[in-house]
Amino acid sequence: MGSLLYDFIKKEFSIEVLYFHGALSIKKRQEIINSFQIGNEPKIMVLSLRAGGTGITLTKATHVIHFDRWWNPAVENQATDRTYRIGQKQNVMVYKMITKGTIEEHIEKIMFNKKRLSDSIIGPSHTDIFKLNTEELRKIFELREE
Repeated sequence: MGSLLYDFIKKEFSIEVLYFHGALSIKKRQEIINSFQIGNEPKIMVLSLRAGGTGITLTKATHVIHFDRWWNPAVENQATDRTYRIGQKQNVMVYKMITKGTIEEHIEKIMFNKKRLSDSIIGPSHTDIFKLNTEELRKIFELREE
């Protein structure tokens, strides 16, 4: 998906497009990050979540678009957090591309329901789950279709 998106963006826009993916060497990855972070000219980076690694700082980013959804929202949140490092001076807009009727739509529903369930169980104090009785805990973990 990243290659397709990279090729499309490169054709459509007349600015530098960078592609950060798992097949790159460590040296090339650092070159891409440096190129993105340095200078004032606008750039676009297509970054595969699978190639992220630790310590990536993208404080020049102003928009994050999640185009290939993951089942684990923490993975997407970590990718977004790369732009919220020390030194970020701009607002960052985050978008999630979801096509109706696709698996991404189902993933979004599952993640939304997981978050809602987590918020209802854990709550702001993180101790609320310990207040549930046995029957309430069974209801949380039972398998059922809705």
